[in-house]
Amino acid sequence: MKRIKNVLIFFLAMVMLGACRDKKSEKKEEENIQQENTFVNPLKTEGAQCWANYYDGWYYYMQEAVDRLELWRTRDITDLEHAEHKVIWIPKDPSNAHHLWGPEIHPIAGKWYVYYAASDDNMDNHQLFVLENSSADPFEGEFELKGRISTDKNNNWAIHPNVFEHRGEWYMTWSGWQSRRVSTEHQCIYIAKMKNPWTLESDRVLLSKPEFEWERQWINPDGSKTAYTIYVNESPQFYKSRKGDKIFIFYSASGTWTCFYAVGMLMADADSDLLDPDSWTKSTRPVFKQCPENKVYGPGHVSFIPSPDGKEDYLLYDARSVENDPAGSRDSRTPRLQKIEWDKDGIPYLGVPLPLSVRLNKPSGL
Repeated sequence: MKRIKNVLIFFLAMVMLGACRDKKSEKKEEENIQQENTFVNPLKTEGAQCWANYYDGWYYYMQEAVDRLELWRTRDITDLEHAEHKVIWIPKDPSNAHHLWGPEIHPIAGKWYVYYAASDDNMDNHQLFVLENSSADPFEGEFELKGRISTDKNNNWAIHPNVFEHRGEWYMTWSGWQSRRVSTEHQCIYIAKMKNPWTLESDRVLLSKPEFEWERQWINPDGSKTAYTIYVNESPQFYKSRKGDKIFIFYSASGTWTCFYAVGMLMADADSDLLDPDSWTKSTRPVFKQCPENKVYGPGHVSFIPSPDGKEDYLLYDARSVENDPAGSRDSRTPRLQKIEWDKDGIPYLGVPLPLSVRLNKPSGL
């Protein structure tokens, strides 16, 4: 009898152990499924001035570099750390071999063009440049320097080029100086029509200059600052409403080295003359800014990408997790991604920058 009782106890123990193992297995499986369908920011452990677009099933990604241009591509933008990666350009001419900023890659008329800014090692001499690759696949063929893009007759300082097509016409926006800095620097947003992918056709048109207090912050909370006053409008990025009736240019304002770096917005009717400053309405407040409670500071340099199935829209931006990151120190910005929504008037709502600890759903269609 005692033996039978021991056998029963052993049997029940094994059943309970099996049940516990099943629950653990189920929990582990659920965790695996959750991780497969979700992601956490940042997308990479480093990367300032990040930018991406989506073309023919691929996400193409670029970021700021010191002396070269690099290109990533992936089917899954949330797995950027494991993306295919290639150095596509190392400049040899000293006049444009330094401080390669704000690179973007665009497919235009069967070719690939990379737009960026570079200097001669004096950052006061930044100018815009463009590379061309005739291959249908940007990871094949060679990128060649097509030339410098002259933005005005005085060759004023210029950075962060962004090109876009609207109703059969191509345009470029960028950040530039109205005139060379004397004591205070003013970075402004300009637009011009393009004759071809490497030449502007029209004169530059001023769309925005730093006028609001939130656009003119250049001193960190701890007092660290640049050597002179810098008021900033930069990193313009074209976007359009889902209905196609509105045109937006999002831009970054205030010093990128400060926690006050934020995103503003210009809006125009799609039927208006985009080269007429009166066609544009400027937001009086930032549409995307720091969120100290989420430990996100200085979000900016935005770009927009769709989910693979086109049902969702996402904001790619860089930000830092520390309040103070003085100019000249190691740049701690990292690339981050989050879903955006649209309001009843067809204007994108960017929301607030989310903390790195939040697990987010992957874009639909992945």
